[in-house]
Amino acid sequence: MRIGIDVGGTHTDAVLLSGSEVIASTKALTSADVLTGITNALDTILSEDGVSQSDIEAVMIGTTQFTNAVVERRELSPVAAVRIGLPSGNGLPPMVDWPDDIADALGRHTYMLKGGTLYDGWPLAPLDGDEIDAAVADIKAKGIKNIAVSSVFSPMNAAPERDVAAKIQAAIPDARITLSFSMGRLGLMERENAALLNTSLLAFADRVVDAFTAALKARGLTCPMYVSQNDGTLMNADFVRQFPALTFASGPTNSLRGACKLTGLMDAIVVDIGGTTSDIGVLESGFPRESNVVISVGGVRTNFRMPDIMAVGLGGGSLVSDDGASIGPRSVGHRLVTEGLVFGGDTLTTTDLIVAAGHADIGDRSRLSGLSPDTVTAGNQTIHRMLDDAIDMMKPNADPVPVILVGGGAVLVTGGLKAASTLHRPVNAGVANAIGAAIAQIGGECERLVSYSELPRDEAIAKVKDEAISRAINAGADASTIRVADIEETAIPYMDEGNTRVRVKVIGDIAALAKKETE
Repeated sequence: MRIGIDVGGTHTDAVLLSGSEVIASTKALTSADVLTGITNALDTILSEDGVSQSDIEAVMIGTTQFTNAVVERRELSPVAAVRIGLPSGNGLPPMVDWPDDIADALGRHTYMLKGGTLYDGWPLAPLDGDEIDAAVADIKAKGIKNIAVSSVFSPMNAAPERDVAAKIQAAIPDARITLSFSMGRLGLMERENAALLNTSLLAFADRVVDAFTAALKARGLTCPMYVSQNDGTLMNADFVRQFPALTFASGPTNSLRGACKLTGLMDAIVVDIGGTTSDIGVLESGFPRESNVVISVGGVRTNFRMPDIMAVGLGGGSLVSDDGASIGPRSVGHRLVTEGLVFGGDTLTTTDLIVAAGHADIGDRSRLSGLSPDTVTAGNQTIHRMLDDAIDMMKPNADPVPVILVGGGAVLVTGGLKAASTLHRPVNAGVANAIGAAIAQIGGECERLVSYSELPRDEAIAKVKDEAISRAINAGADASTIRVADIEETAIPYMDEGNTRVRVKVIGDIAALAKKETE
C-alpha cells in the first residue's frame, strides 16, 4: 500500500492506494503550519479498518512549501552567487533583474570570475587561481555556507563549475553548493537564477524533510518517503535536500498524473479546479507537457524544467460580482466555510452560484433566497466561458480535445464545455492530486548541447541518456526498470553544422520498493 498526500493552498488531500484501488481518501483544509494538515491526513488514512502501519510501503508528498517560501520571501538563506564568464557579461551581474526584496533576502553577494567556455565547449578564458582564492576567502569571511556556481555554456562543458566548486569545498568543507548545469538549461542568467533560488532553500529543505520524517515516525511509519517533482516524478529525501526547487509547480503536475491514472487517457487537457484557481495543463503520453519558455517564480526568471500550466483565477471560493459577469481572481480560499453566503457569511462566491442553481447540496441553501436568478445564470455562464477560453489557449490545435475535470472545485462545471470533444469526471477526481503523487515513479532529466559533426547522433544521445539515468538513480530509481520517456532534439541553425540541443527524460520504479518485491 502507498499513501499519497498533496498540500494545496486551500486543501490537503490524501489517499491510501492498494495497487490501483483507492482504499481511503480524505480532503481537509490546509493548516497554517502545513505539517498539522499532513499529520491529520495521515491519522485519517491510517484509521481505516484493517490498515496497519506495517502495510504502508511508501509515503509520497506533494508540497507547496518551497514555492511559497520564494513567493513570500521567507525561509531563504543568504547565498553567494559565483559566476564564471568574464570578460563577457560584466554589464549584467547576478540578480540584476530580480525584485529588490528577494535579492536583499539572499544578500546580493556576487562574485564574477574569468573563465567559462564558448558554445562549442572551447575555453572562453582560463580560470584565474588567485581570483578564485580571493572570492572564496571573502565568502568564508562573511560566513556564507550556501553557494551557487554558474558558468557560461556549462551544459556544454561543466568543468569550470566543477573546478571552482572543488576549490570552494576544500576551503569551506560544510559549504552547500548548487552547480547550475545540474538543474538549469541553456541561457546563463535564467539557469543561474534557478541555481540561486535552489541554493537559498537548502537549509529550509533540511528542516522540511526532517519535519516530514518526524511526522511519519510519530505515526509509526518506518517506510521510505518521497517528494513530488514538477515533471510528474518523485525524488527521495536526500535528493530533496539537494534540489528543493524541483518541487516548484508539483501540485498541478500531480493532478495531471492522477487524471491520467483515473481515466486511462494519455493525451488530454486536464482542468484542476481548486478553491482559488483552475490549473489547466496538457497530458502528452501520460505526462505533463513541459514549458519551453522562461518561467517566473516569485518574480525571478528561470529556465529549468516546469510544466506548461495556465492558472486561471477561478475556484470554489472565487469572488463573484453582483451581476455575475465577473469572477475572481480574488478568492476567500480556505475561509469559504465561514465567508461564503451558503455558510452564513456575506461574500458571494462561485460555490453559492452552483448551490443556488440546484447543482450542488452544500451548506444551507435557504441563505441564498435573496440571490437574483439573473446573477446565478450569468455567473454560471461566466464560469464556463472562462474555462472554454483557457482550454482553447492550451490546445495543440483548433480541434476539440478530451477534457478531464479534477479537483474539489470540479462541481463548478455544471454543463458542457464547447472546447471539449468529450468531458470526463472520474470517480475520486477530488483527490486526483494525491493519487498522482502516490502513483508517481522516479525520474531524471538531462539537457546538453551536442555536435553531431564531432560525435555520431546515436553516441551523442546515448551520452545524454546515461547522465539522465545517473540522475534518476541518484533520485531513488531502480536501474533495471529505467526507460526513456522522452527525447527532444532541437537543431541550432545559427551555430556550426550539426549543433543540436538534446534533452532526454527517463523514468523508473522506486528502487526501495522494487527491492522489497524481489525479496
